[in-house]
Parts: sequence; structure tokens; C-alpha cells
Amino acid sequence: MTSRTCPCGLPRPYDACCGRFHAGSASAPTAELLMRSRYSAFVRGDAAYLLRTWHPRTRPGRLDLDPRTKWTGLEILDTAEGSAFHPTGTVTFRASYRGGSLHERSRFERVDGAWVYVDGEFPDE
Repeated sequence: MTSRTCPCGLPRPYDACCGRFHAGSASAPTAELLMRSRYSAFVRGDAAYLLRTWHPRTRPGRLDLDPRTKWTGLEILDTAEGSAFHPTGTVTFRASYRGGSLHERSRFERVDGAWVYVDGEFPDE
């Protein structure tokens, strides 16, 4: 197990945090943890995981990640629903990268029991 802290911002080693989701040995139990794991996948350039956790009705045919984008941090601003007891949830976050940030309210749903990303909107700041 690597001792490097997970990029998602939680104080855990990557392998014990988002790495287990990326590897497929576990599924994110909440919409927030899926959001965090997707951010970590962007940091690591893991397009396969991003596509695998995207809702089939909104998932693009392919995803080209720009390797020059250097993600620098994730801040969760708000969550609504998205627990083990909900069929849907939202997570509002700010993801920072060298030169700027992305502010999004993401929508998540369960498909066959697993959380998936549906889409996002950019709330007014």
C-alpha cells in the first residue's frame, strides 16, 4: 500500500481511499465519495474510471483528458441526499487547477445499486 495521501482531499492513503474504487475492489457508497473518486481519477488521468462511473444515458463515447491540466485541490461546498438511503444526490464542489478553478453542482443517480455521475451545472458564484 502506498502512503501517498489521496488527491481527493481526505486524509487517507490513496490505496485505502479512492484507489480501491479505481481498482474496482470497492464501489463508492455515497455520491460524495464517488465525486471525490472521480476528481482523483481526473488527477491521475484515469479516463476509463471516469467513463465507467458515468451514467449510460449521458456518458460520452470517449473522453480525452488534457495531460497538461494540473489539478491542485478539491473543496466540497455542499451535498444533498446521496447516501445509502437515497436514489439520487447532488454534490457542489470547487476543483482547482493551475491557473483557475471549476465550480460545479453534479447530479448522481444509482444504476444497479452503484452511484454514477449524471451531469453537472455551473451555479452562479
